[in-house]
Amino acid sequence: MASKQNDKNNQTIAVNKQARRLYAIDETFVAGLELMGSEVKSLRAGHITVGDGFVDARGGELFLMKVHINEYTFAGRFGHEPMRRRKLLMNSREIRKVTRAIQEKGCTCIPMKFFFQNGYVKVEIGIGKGKKLHDRRHDLKERDSKREMERALKN
Repeated sequence: MASKQNDKNNQTIAVNKQARRLYAIDETFVAGLELMGSEVKSLRAGHITVGDGFVDARGGELFLMKVHINEYTFAGRFGHEPMRRRKLLMNSREIRKVTRAIQEKGCTCIPMKFFFQNGYVKVEIGIGKGKKLHDRRHDLKERDSKREMERALKN
């Protein structure tokens, strides 16, 4: 019974599938999110769109921007704004590291995965640079060549 409860507490909510395709991710961090109660209930139902989300540094704090969490229908007047900015909860050393990377030319910080960990909502953020079209084509060629090699070794 403990394993079922553990699986329920550590489940993936959403994954940004475009992140690794559009960006060359150098480093990842796990951060907590400062959320309202209706947002947590909506996340438990899986109502999130990562889309064009990114992380912004303002006043020594990190904020998650442009992530759409649908309104919880039963929240009534205690609901939340779907596209509001949400504060990321990290220790100060990690915040400084991410802030420096964001300020560096060409680097960006994007949400990669939302998940529950021991009942808390966590987000995995990645720091990287945007890929050019020829970089994406190169990745596809590498993947195809690996598949062909594996097929040849299998036979």
